[in-house]
Amino acid sequence: MRYLPLAFDVKGRNCLLVGGGAVATRKARLLARAGARLLVVSPQITEELQQLLEQSDGRFFQAEYRADFLDSAELVVAATADSDINRAVSTDARSRRLPVNVVDAPKLCTFTFPAIVERGPVSIGISSGGAAPVLARRIRAQLEALLSPGIASLAELAARMRDRVKAALPEAQRKDFWQWVFTGPVASKVEGGKVSEGEAELLAALQQWAGRPAPGGEVYLVGGGPGDPDLLTFRALRLMQQADVVLYDRLVSPQVLDLVRRDAERIYVGKKKEFHSVPQEGINQLLVDQALQGKKVLRLKGGDPFIFGRGGEEIDKLAEARIPFQVVPGITAASGCSSYAGIPLTHRDHAQSVRFITGHLKQGELELPWAELASPGQTLVFYMGLTGLETICKQLAANGLPEDTPAALVEKGTTREQRVVVGNISTLPALAVTEEVEAPALTIVGGVVSLHEKLRWYKPE
Repeated sequence: MRYLPLAFDVKGRNCLLVGGGAVATRKARLLARAGARLLVVSPQITEELQQLLEQSDGRFFQAEYRADFLDSAELVVAATADSDINRAVSTDARSRRLPVNVVDAPKLCTFTFPAIVERGPVSIGISSGGAAPVLARRIRAQLEALLSPGIASLAELAARMRDRVKAALPEAQRKDFWQWVFTGPVASKVEGGKVSEGEAELLAALQQWAGRPAPGGEVYLVGGGPGDPDLLTFRALRLMQQADVVLYDRLVSPQVLDLVRRDAERIYVGKKKEFHSVPQEGINQLLVDQALQGKKVLRLKGGDPFIFGRGGEEIDKLAEARIPFQVVPGITAASGCSSYAGIPLTHRDHAQSVRFITGHLKQGELELPWAELASPGQTLVFYMGLTGLETICKQLAANGLPEDTPAALVEKGTTREQRVVVGNISTLPALAVTEEVEAPALTIVGGVVSLHEKLRWYKPE
């Protein structure tokens, strides 16, 4: 994201517009609509621009551009047909640290005009940073069709009632109350044109809410999937948007974390090899402590919280403390990474069962039922097995699994950084070293790995 979307208050402020043609007039319309005082520099201007100047109590300088016209400006727009003048305006404005936009020249801009969807006090800006303005306008058209014109009335009602609600309800209740207002009968009435009825219903509900005890906290144990945000469930996304605080680990991808409510407090509790930023007992207690403060707490985990995610330990502590919780399963790494690698976990010709195994070394040892794991006709998926990969492959071979059994490592599966390294249980440990495979990586062993080359469909650039 090169441009940070901001809402700029230009009401009553001097905005300098260099240019007087059709393009300059379009920019003037936007500025005047936001209450700006227009200052226009150009040898001549359109009739509409002259009218906009009069309406905004602006001023027209019938002249060629000079740097001293910037003296009283707080924001600058260059919209002439002369690229040299536009470049000079940009240079002069930047030297004075004034925000400047040069139409159709993103490299000369410090801000751009988004495509705007407006519903009264509510405005939505769609920006491509000047890269694809036609695409931004297309998205705007789609949003225009989705949003009811009545949203303006709903926003105006919320503005009128904001102080009253703030005085009546504590912060924890206010968020839930407004959520109810915007999704319930009040919104239906107001958007349907029955503003008075909607306002009366809001006030009646406010009295009832004010008499309720403050809500207690709750914990959402949510599986964030293997990395691709498109693999989140609808319920996971909804709860991610409701949380007041989020505890997340190392396996949650940045793209998934970006979908958490922006003003939520974020606490990193991830674990790396031989390093735990917060011990598991500390995480369990932190969930309890945050919920006891009345907060909605999101415990966001990579994959599925109940598959090698210690989710059961965490909700056990919550149950002891009588704190309400919800569990939202996620697509586990075995399913997601194998699918994106084109490796079906079961196949009639290769595997009739699949086993998920933790490959995490405990005190340098892996105590697993190796004879069972070396049985034919199954697929083995090792989580956290990169460090113990050599041990895993040697033990499988020592217990009777043929050394030419196909095996693969899927690094950063489902993300754009995904890599798949394929070999067999004899060659895979050396391949992991030469290919410099890094965690997180999943190990898949079995005949199904031989289908990778034929079935791989996901080829990230």
